[in-house]
Amino acid sequence: MTYLKALIFPRKDEAVIDTLPDPKAGAGEVVVAVKASGICGTDIEVMHGAYGASAFPLVPGHEFSGEVIAVGAGVDTLTVGTRVVIDPNIHCGECDPCGRGLFNLCDKLGAYGVSTHGGFAEQCVVRAEAAIPIGDLDFATAALCEPLGCVLNGIEAIGIEGVRTALVFGAGPIGLLMGLALKAGGVGDVTMVDITPSRLELARSFGLGGIESREAALADKHQAVDLVVDCTGVAAVAATLTTYAINGGKVLYFGVCSPDARIEISPFEVFRRQLTLAGAHSLNHNIPQALAIIQNDPATFARLISDRVTLEEIPSYLEGEKRGGLKVQALFY
Repeated sequence: MTYLKALIFPRKDEAVIDTLPDPKAGAGEVVVAVKASGICGTDIEVMHGAYGASAFPLVPGHEFSGEVIAVGAGVDTLTVGTRVVIDPNIHCGECDPCGRGLFNLCDKLGAYGVSTHGGFAEQCVVRAEAAIPIGDLDFATAALCEPLGCVLNGIEAIGIEGVRTALVFGAGPIGLLMGLALKAGGVGDVTMVDITPSRLELARSFGLGGIESREAALADKHQAVDLVVDCTGVAAVAATLTTYAINGGKVLYFGVCSPDARIEISPFEVFRRQLTLAGAHSLNHNIPQALAIIQNDPATFARLISDRVTLEEIPSYLEGEKRGGLKVQALFY
């Protein structure tokens, strides 16, 4: 038996680099040699036992790509050497949400890196159907398919047919993915709002608009935008979204606010102004769509990766000792 290096949450509030026995592919599974694995805010929540089943010990990481190095019995869709990105969600296929096609809302929803070992390891075993071929796309860029898939699920939830203008609060990695996806979906005027000038400058370099998060700067956006999206997860920001939506407009709550957070919304305003409000959780088999968007302009999406580091450096980001500029990834190549 050989041993592989992994980042492990042995218990709540702790992240260490250790070794695990190399995984074996069971029936319907493949072993993937991980090449790139990105940090998400969810990983920090998982580490602190605030998201998922707190199934410690656990290898986190749900944004990852790699190469198939072994296939289990019954797998005829993938071969050794296939370059893949992983759809991390694991659903039962039997509950009411699954029956309605809402696999991301499965009553027993799990995920690689959340309820079972994920991508912050040299190897990971996954269901064959979770591994989506990426062709010759760079592994690091391909690992962005998971967060972009979440964005696309949000866009599907709110719908953008007829949307001409969009205002996205938060120009971090998920906000910029939202802006780029809206642009790719045909929204002609997408404006990012943030408190950090460098992020707004980056947004403008992508062909997006950029406005500082100040009341005066946003004055002309009041009741003037077709779609308003929160990607900050800040309740005080989420509380203002309807302010900017045009009559008949749409509002998407996409940022992850604290479960205890509450905001005030006027049902009369929603009624009188015929507003559409939506939320969106995770992704729902959106990886192929995300992959197609990224493959159309991989250089642009690669610019969202600000920190390419070793696995040994990841705990310092999770524990807050280091802060990434945008997307932080551990690379194994």
